[in-house]
Amino acid sequence: MNGHRLGVDVGGTNTDAVILDEKDDPIAKTKTPTTENISSGILDAVDEVIDQSGVSVGDLTYVMLGTTHATNAITERRGLNEVGMIRLGAPATESIRPLLEWPDDLAAAIGNNTAILDGGHEFDGRQLNEFDEEQVRDCVRSFDHVDAFAVASVFSPVRDDHEQRVLKIIREEVGPDVPVSLSSEIGSVGILERENATAMNAALTSVAAEAANAFIEAMDERDIDAQLFFGQNDGTLMAVDYALEYPIFTVASGPSNSVRGAAYLSGIENGIIVDVGGTTTDIGALTDGFPRESSVAVEIGDVKTNFRMPDLIALGIGGGSIVEQRDDESVTVGPESVGYRLTDEALCFGGSKLTATDLEAAAGTVDIGETTPDVDGDTVSAAREYIRTKIERAVDRMKTSPEPVPVIVVGGGSILVPDDLEGATQVYKPDHYEVANAVGVAIAQVSGEIDRIYSLDDQSRDEAMDDAKSEAIGNAIEAGSAEDSVEIIDIEEVPLSYLPGNAVRIKVKAAGDLDH
Repeated sequence: MNGHRLGVDVGGTNTDAVILDEKDDPIAKTKTPTTENISSGILDAVDEVIDQSGVSVGDLTYVMLGTTHATNAITERRGLNEVGMIRLGAPATESIRPLLEWPDDLAAAIGNNTAILDGGHEFDGRQLNEFDEEQVRDCVRSFDHVDAFAVASVFSPVRDDHEQRVLKIIREEVGPDVPVSLSSEIGSVGILERENATAMNAALTSVAAEAANAFIEAMDERDIDAQLFFGQNDGTLMAVDYALEYPIFTVASGPSNSVRGAAYLSGIENGIIVDVGGTTTDIGALTDGFPRESSVAVEIGDVKTNFRMPDLIALGIGGGSIVEQRDDESVTVGPESVGYRLTDEALCFGGSKLTATDLEAAAGTVDIGETTPDVDGDTVSAAREYIRTKIERAVDRMKTSPEPVPVIVVGGGSILVPDDLEGATQVYKPDHYEVANAVGVAIAQVSGEIDRIYSLDDQSRDEAMDDAKSEAIGNAIEAGSAEDSVEIIDIEEVPLSYLPGNAVRIKVKAAGDLDH
């Protein structure tokens, strides 16, 4: 017996794990508290589902991990690399220096080492300024103390020649072991947001290595010899080596896993997903079984970026959210939360804090904890209405038309969401809803994408589209997808009439099954 999949999702409150059989049906699941030592939390969850399922570790063919390591490192400014940020775009871009809009503490956490050098291209590939090799070499030598480099050149998604030349010089000067992130491989066209994402990626490579090593050591400790993958923020998977090179793509992988898991468990491919955790509720849109991607710049750690991210609304409401009764007799829920301390501090567990979970225990909709909290009925009604209103408004904001749509509710805090919501054709809570994120990462495919501007003066539209599709498929295969299963799952084409040269922006995503 083999072909089983193990999915693990490490969240801020709980670490969830599932085992899927050969037909990808869940046969074991668990939620265990996330521990300060993340590896021990993973091992606890893995041990639990292996015991439940009765399968041996030799039956596990694939192991997938969704993790918040990168997100937490950015939020807490912890464990980040010191980065040498090199922009090629002088003198045209000198008015705005790199990292200008970053919070001071985050810029300081990565060293604030920046330089603007000659180079870069126009949108149609014409050289913006002459590349100066000696200037780059001097700069790299001046950054000899950094842990990693980030390189961003103007319009490098069109032509990456200058970024590649900088990479070659860095390798010659500091050797092959220092991580180098190129913006043409990470972000979209806009130089500032792409530069931000690239610097952030460079800052996270050590964090990714730490997470990957902890994951690998945990699997080794249990003698699990399976292919390992990381979940990424578009709801697909990437190989460990790819995750080490592009850790920025793991940011927001948790909500994306929940969206994919909700689609799989419910059988619904288009609708709105409400994922209720211990501290927050994420509301996202499901489009053809995948998370809808944000079309605007997304802020990570208060920094604008333009790489792929799911379109989400986050509410500060979860199972551990604290209920507050104000002097004017109004009631609010969150954003303050007891988080993973729910079983110590909530009233239903003998604690002293009135939480959102206590509301449902008091209302009799759930039997949880050691005692039934004594909460005034008016308070319960007012707090539940507060939660309903917040969620209904967020669902309405995520919809693209006034027509009602299916709403799928998942996550351990799903008890907070009523069975009827305004704007919903129906509210679904599928089986295994509480571990939808772990299911989502376990069933995910592997993807690759391309986002590039083409000039149709030099080639036909079909030639440009074929080139983009070919590169997206190649990226999916490089990320670990089986070549014969890769399909194009999304195409966006936007004519750029404000640019000369009959320019068009083409964005293509491909995904396929895991390579055996």
